[in-house]
Amino acid sequence: MQRKIAVTFSLLIIVCCFTSFRVVPPYKKSLKQNALRTIVIDAGHGGKDMGAKGAYSYEKNITLAIALKLQATLQQTMPDVKIVMTRTTDIFDAPPIKAQKANGSKGDLFICIHCNSALSIKHSEQTGYRTQTYYTGKGKSRKKHTKKVPTYRTWSTPNPASGTETYIWAADRNDNKELAMQENESLYMDSTLAQQIGDFDLSSPERKFYYSLKTQQYFQRSANLALDVENEFTKIGRASREAKQRGVGIWVLQATAMPSILVETGFISNPDDEDYLNSVNGQQELCDAINRAIQHYKTALETNSFQTISTEEQ
Repeated sequence: MQRKIAVTFSLLIIVCCFTSFRVVPPYKKSLKQNALRTIVIDAGHGGKDMGAKGAYSYEKNITLAIALKLQATLQQTMPDVKIVMTRTTDIFDAPPIKAQKANGSKGDLFICIHCNSALSIKHSEQTGYRTQTYYTGKGKSRKKHTKKVPTYRTWSTPNPASGTETYIWAADRNDNKELAMQENESLYMDSTLAQQIGDFDLSSPERKFYYSLKTQQYFQRSANLALDVENEFTKIGRASREAKQRGVGIWVLQATAMPSILVETGFISNPDDEDYLNSVNGQQELCDAINRAIQHYKTALETNSFQTISTEEQ
């Protein structure tokens, strides 16, 4: 009993560590070596899953090209960090398989690369009238009538939506993230802590408390990185649609037991964005911007200098 009380007290101390993210003056920062050991990069879609379609290209090919360039860039700038790819060729994996690959590699950070798309804008205008025939009554009482009804022509134009967006999982999906944390606790729980909370049943309030704390910590880290990625995109002249929470369509972010973001690199449905996304220079610019944000993230990990971000800001 006394040991459980002691462990509960330890968890309360962890609360302070997990929820007190603030900028610390440089002279007070203590470096944590190897705080970021493994980064998992996921090229969205692939194989039979083409993703969004532009005028001449498919999302699956663009995401793979950017992911491979990002891998090379990170390996060059952070040689001490292991880079794991969920795919390096045109193959399809369902989201659960991608999550298994990320968790199985003991990743510390998950970066998912995608392209956005917006439906064409539909237009219509009246072109005139036509005569419509209709009948009323039955049998001998049946009568023929005519009336004028308007006629229209319809057409569509490309949606002008453009720019980047970076997503994290929605705060109301934290239960899903906590489940991933519970199923993969060996990824982030050191041997000492594992021994300390070993007396607690998996369904105990104390153990659930720990998963909740860790999920909150990862949410904050993910939000910080997402905001910084968009900030770096802005610096290279990309139109930023900001960092956001998203509750649907990105299940893999909730299933990976690590901080995770999804980067929408541009709108393949926009002609200018599509050209940029298919260009070697554009792809490398995006990778350099993401790389700078990850460098900042690594420094924040090592110096414990994350800032708290409220869930309403996303």
